[in-house]
Amino acid sequence: MSSKRLHGVFTLLMLMVFNVSGAFVGITIGNDMSNIPPATGIVSILKAKKIQHVRLLDSDHQMLNALANTGIEVMVGVPNDQLLRVGQSRSTAADWINKNVGAYIPATNITYIAVGNEVLTTIPNAALVLVPALQFLQSALLAANLNTQVKISSPHSMDVISKAFPPSAATFNLTWSSIMSQYLQFLKNTGSSFMLNAQPYYGYVGGQGVFPLEYALFRSLNPNSQISDPNTNLFYTNMFDAIIDATYNSIQAMNFTGIPVLVTASGWPWRGGPSEKAATVDNALAYNTNLIHHVLNNSGTPSQPNNQSSTYIFELFNEDNRSGPVSEQNWGIMFPNATTIYSLSFEDVATAIPESPALRGVFCVANSSASHSALKHSLDWACGPGSANCSAVQPGQPCYASDDIAAVASYAFNDYYHRTQSSGGTCNFNGTAMITSTDPSHGSCIFSGSTGANGSNGGTASGPVSPDSFASKSQSCWLTHLVATLLPILFVAM
Repeated sequence: MSSKRLHGVFTLLMLMVFNVSGAFVGITIGNDMSNIPPATGIVSILKAKKIQHVRLLDSDHQMLNALANTGIEVMVGVPNDQLLRVGQSRSTAADWINKNVGAYIPATNITYIAVGNEVLTTIPNAALVLVPALQFLQSALLAANLNTQVKISSPHSMDVISKAFPPSAATFNLTWSSIMSQYLQFLKNTGSSFMLNAQPYYGYVGGQGVFPLEYALFRSLNPNSQISDPNTNLFYTNMFDAIIDATYNSIQAMNFTGIPVLVTASGWPWRGGPSEKAATVDNALAYNTNLIHHVLNNSGTPSQPNNQSSTYIFELFNEDNRSGPVSEQNWGIMFPNATTIYSLSFEDVATAIPESPALRGVFCVANSSASHSALKHSLDWACGPGSANCSAVQPGQPCYASDDIAAVASYAFNDYYHRTQSSGGTCNFNGTAMITSTDPSHGSCIFSGSTGANGSNGGTASGPVSPDSFASKSQSCWLTHLVATLLPILFVAM
């Protein structure tokens, strides 16, 4: 078999693996700071945190060299100050690809190029060259035979959507209709994603009290605070999903479908000025922790349940040279000197894990004497920083009870306790929880530790299994069989 044909077959296999894998969470690394850490040190941090996807806002060559042979998927960026040159010259675009992409593949796993950043809303004078820049860079990738590995798009801010709520009525700002149509056609033709910087922090602050903070932070809402789209009757438990659905509906309003949304930046500042009350460490930790859980559970959004949006957390390091209010310099989870501000896990910690047989028949439940507010505070911690698997207590799931916070909290407390007891986790939650031997399982809502007829899972934490999860497992089995069948043929042909 010729090497070109063999390469084509392996590329096909890689694309099939990519298509059946779930959504991922990566992180953005900025460069607007006084003391940029050494590239090798940054890569060591990525490895330690088991981060497999990284977005660079430029194409720093030291970083690209340090990322070689790590397997980490890399998104490189064409900075805004280079956009005009790339968008006005086909040869300049080709030179950019050769120097910043072609020179590092395959050792460095570059998979995406982000062309500019929020071009339409921050440098509108360059808007007319955005699509030509995309096209010139795509032509250069094609000429270098890199177009199957590397995709191209351009990140947009939420401001390109004129009115994001309700999501079903969202449309792009008419000012950019022509450019947006060309941009979407490019994405459709190349199989690329719509890049979106989705920042609920700005939505919450800009809303001036219209939306509750819990809605922005993925925290549970009181029954009388549920937020729904009046046109579709779909309920939204968090602002992130509403932003994603508003983007999908804006795309559909321009008669385009089948274009996935890739979130290129989402996070929360941990410090702000005197008037920036929402910028706190607690809120930043809650938002990013809950965001990671939300993306990795592959649940999609209310209107797009089968479309999961991979997301890059904004950001790894504080950028002290960024202009604007105090919060703008404080989105990082670390200082540039590698000191941690707060800890995040980039793995799917909400998956089911084995527990000790000694905990079978033992349950951690809400204390009936605890106040509603105290239970809610403990519930928010359990489902957020506590990393309990709270998917089963979401609306429409078997353990959801809109009018019984004690029942919902009991499921979360118990899941946390069974996951962490062996490593020192306790059943206390500031006095809002207690141990019991009475199995609180009911119907299809099975608590970890249950030994009843419905608890045949051997005590493993039980949550809802969606059709998408089953389909994903079936696809994985099918893919494994396909690869096992094709590889012997390929090597014989060689």
